[in-house]
Amino acid sequence: MTGTGWLPVALLAVPLLGALGLVVLPHVLRPVLRAYGLVLSGVTLALAALLVATFDYGRPASPQFELDVPWIPGLGLRLHLGIDGISLPLVVLTALLTFLCFGYLSWGRARAGEFLRARPRALVFTLLVLEVGMIGTFLALDLLLFFVFFEIVLVPMYFLIGIWGGEGRRAASIKFILYTLLGSVVMLLGLLLIWAQTGTLDIEALAAAHGSGMARSVQIIAFVAIGIGLAVKTPMWPLHTWLPDAHTEAPTTGSVLLAGVLLKMGTYGFARIAIPVLPEGALAVAPWLGAFAVVGIVYGSLACLAQRDLKRMIAYSSVGHMGFVLLGFATLTPTGINGALFANVAHGLITGLLFFLAGAIKDRYHTADMTALGGGLLATLPRLGSLLTFAAVASLGLPGLAGFWGEMLALLGAFRPADGLPRGLFLTYMVIGGLGAVLTAAYFLVMLSRVTHGRPPPLPAESEAEAERRVGESLAARPIATLAHRDVRPYELLAWTPLVALILLFGLWPGLLLSLTTPAVHTLLGALP
Repeated sequence: MTGTGWLPVALLAVPLLGALGLVVLPHVLRPVLRAYGLVLSGVTLALAALLVATFDYGRPASPQFELDVPWIPGLGLRLHLGIDGISLPLVVLTALLTFLCFGYLSWGRARAGEFLRARPRALVFTLLVLEVGMIGTFLALDLLLFFVFFEIVLVPMYFLIGIWGGEGRRAASIKFILYTLLGSVVMLLGLLLIWAQTGTLDIEALAAAHGSGMARSVQIIAFVAIGIGLAVKTPMWPLHTWLPDAHTEAPTTGSVLLAGVLLKMGTYGFARIAIPVLPEGALAVAPWLGAFAVVGIVYGSLACLAQRDLKRMIAYSSVGHMGFVLLGFATLTPTGINGALFANVAHGLITGLLFFLAGAIKDRYHTADMTALGGGLLATLPRLGSLLTFAAVASLGLPGLAGFWGEMLALLGAFRPADGLPRGLFLTYMVIGGLGAVLTAAYFLVMLSRVTHGRPPPLPAESEAEAERRVGESLAARPIATLAHRDVRPYELLAWTPLVALILLFGLWPGLLLSLTTPAVHTLLGALP
């Protein structure tokens, strides 16, 4: 354990001990429940900021803040944690989005309805356990430890959808858990195959070995098995069908964390495990990975054009955006993989903001159906309409915003893929991906024309009894119309401003992220034959 090895432990310990506190001291903590999760997630975010401040940017390719101690000595298993230039942005993104979600639940009386509707203690507990699993996945430097954290997130997300979701929450939560569990079983078989062939689970040692000790056929089988498990979580077409239902039925906080972090766990696994540990398998499977990626790009865009529900449209957009991430990985070039890692972070920020905004619109209008909304949001709620426009143009890849760089670099990587990959095929992928980018702009512009432009319809009426039931507290002292249809509220502005600022920052200064990932990517690709 290095001198700063306590930082990864603290990042996991704060939300974990907070969740245990809710079990041990439920009555003591009840009066401060709404602030409890906000404070704990704030401490975790402060620790993530400390990581950023103390990280050695002179060697981002090497794991830092390492903890490597025996875990289960009888089986030779170790608790190995660490952070490098690939995982650092994702750890900070996770801590930030979790904090903003707690803030969204805790600030303001309007969102108290979601918070107080059912089992508030269970909701805080679920989000804290979810944060443990998400951060642990990005910290793990041991295959089994990675798998444990990778699986921990499934249970709290299942309950988050199944308890606090919409009318179809039961079916959506069951579909989510079945898909992800089946994918995880296949991934576990691939991880065990690596262990059987090499005798170690240490990711650092396996990456440094460059696949030695494993025949090419074994690497291909292991890459396919691990890739299927990661592709389900990403999600990659055609293993994506759980995602639209999960997003549509999940509460706002669930959608934000699902899109902003959980999808990144799948793509992160390709960079951390599949490509560096199984280089020959990666080279053999890359053309197929690229094919599935570009089909997902086009399919996701066409599906978005057919949607009427705003949340469902944003969910299908994630299929397309994750296709660009997978295409970047498939190129096996520094340019393409840097683009994939950049797009990971950009998608988390932009789509997290989009789901926050979709939740706010549904909260005011009691529907996310774009036809029922009737347009005119810029006239009725100009600040909310402006933020939705900003997030949409960021997601469609407008230069100067964060969504542009990842997709552009992924396409540029496909223009000149790694040696050993068929260039003509990848040029075809680049052309299809470019068509997908045009379709992305099309469906976002169609969405904006339906929601933000046009003549606004009359706002729906809301009785005092309905408002009181939704909010969970007396509204006698406040005008109903003001509560139901007010433009952006202060607590919403506080939750969304960091995302807007980071989308602008990384769009105008992409080197902030690329300087972190580039050395790590070159080390990762050093394993390729």
